[in-house]
Amino acid sequence: MSEPRKLLQGTTGDWEVVVGLEVHAQVKSTSKLFSGASAAYGAGPNEHVSLVDAAMPGMLPVINKYCVEQAIRTGLGLNAKINLWSRFDRKNYFYPDLPQGYQISQFKDPIVGEGEIEIELEGGETQTIGVERLHLEQDAGKSIHDLAPNASYVDLNRSGVALMEIVSKPDMRSAEEGAAYFSKIRTIVRYLGTCDGNMEEGSMRADVNVSVCRAGNYDKFRETGDFKYLGTRTETKNVNSIRFTRQVIDYEARRQIEVLESGGTIDQDTLLFDPATGETRTMRSKEDAHDYRYFPDPDLLPLEFDQAWVDEIKAGLPELPDAKKHRFMDEYGLSAYDALVLAADKQKAAYFEAVAKGNNGKLAANWVTGELFGALNKAGKEIADSPISAEQLGRLIGLIKDQTISGKIAKDVFALMFDGEEAGDPADIVERRGLKQVTDTGAIEKVIDEIITANPEQVAKVKEKPKTFGWFVGQVMKAMQGKANPQAVNEILKKKLDVE
Repeated sequence: MSEPRKLLQGTTGDWEVVVGLEVHAQVKSTSKLFSGASAAYGAGPNEHVSLVDAAMPGMLPVINKYCVEQAIRTGLGLNAKINLWSRFDRKNYFYPDLPQGYQISQFKDPIVGEGEIEIELEGGETQTIGVERLHLEQDAGKSIHDLAPNASYVDLNRSGVALMEIVSKPDMRSAEEGAAYFSKIRTIVRYLGTCDGNMEEGSMRADVNVSVCRAGNYDKFRETGDFKYLGTRTETKNVNSIRFTRQVIDYEARRQIEVLESGGTIDQDTLLFDPATGETRTMRSKEDAHDYRYFPDPDLLPLEFDQAWVDEIKAGLPELPDAKKHRFMDEYGLSAYDALVLAADKQKAAYFEAVAKGNNGKLAANWVTGELFGALNKAGKEIADSPISAEQLGRLIGLIKDQTISGKIAKDVFALMFDGEEAGDPADIVERRGLKQVTDTGAIEKVIDEIITANPEQVAKVKEKPKTFGWFVGQVMKAMQGKANPQAVNEILKKKLDVE
């Protein structure tokens, strides 16, 4: 029997938190799941609505093949089983922004079955999280309540937009794991090009399921598969931030423990999260599957395709983040942490590889994750908006490698380029500004002799305390405006001062 990964202390004993996520990822496609209407974001109200989306009488849905392909591609990226036969069902409920009075979704026979992904936790630990299923469904429209005091409006632009609902197994045991899982799903779909992962625009969001149970009950669930050991769960809808996901799990776990320890019970409610207060509140009581009265959609035939098509899609998959991370470690000698940081974003990974071409991989990683990411973060820019191209940064690092400039001068040149004071080839900037490194040992030795002669007390001190040797290095670099070759400075100084 395994030990609980994390325990939460209550006044009456220890508790375990159990987390499952239902991630809704909008399929990256030009048109909707069952109509030819545009799926683009940002149009005026009801500008992207076909007769099918508006549920006009007699209008029949027609499946978008590309959306099916995107779902298969995502399933393969989740190391999941692709079901060659699936079907669409009607999920019945009534909202003003759901014109049909039902949602076309998949219930018992989804397009993608069980899979798993690996998440990375703080401290370098990894964990495998199971994926229960991925199914395709259409999105609903949007109700707008703030345009008039006594009326609500409906925008159906999102009605019929293709969604992939990715349902995890209850394998996460903390807020950190839930946030890491959501982040990893986002990374995978962005690598695959199946969802843009833009949470601000609503193209990716999660329903966060949280329950708590007494310490040891999770192991009983794993042994028996009986959900009674996990306690009653709540579902917090439409969480559109990884940070908010962490906050929801933390808050809900503590809230549920307090309720249970005070003698109360947890209701299976659907909740909303308020970012302003960091708290959840009840939206409605949670429905069960039978409440939706699922039945096969009579307007759509079962979805069938052959393995050859799946194999063709699989052959065209890009290198995924886990594979890229391990390749960065093997090929460039990067630490697991640096490889993870660089592989977590497709654009950052491509930028790094362009910088590392012809250069030392570790040095390239240090410059990209250190100088570049630091400057971008301070300026509020993304990697795509970097004022310094990967080729420019690669050439700048190359000047360090061939000893044209020192690392310190390279940082000065980097700052000039990033701030827009200089542009073009770093070598031209170095030449124009007279920043070439001094490698003439005779010239360096002359400066060193002058500093040693002018500082006899410091010379005596360094013989007693060798750690003060750095003072001389600093003085030489200062006298030579940072242009002296650091290696030559150290070698000559050690010889002159008789320091090991």
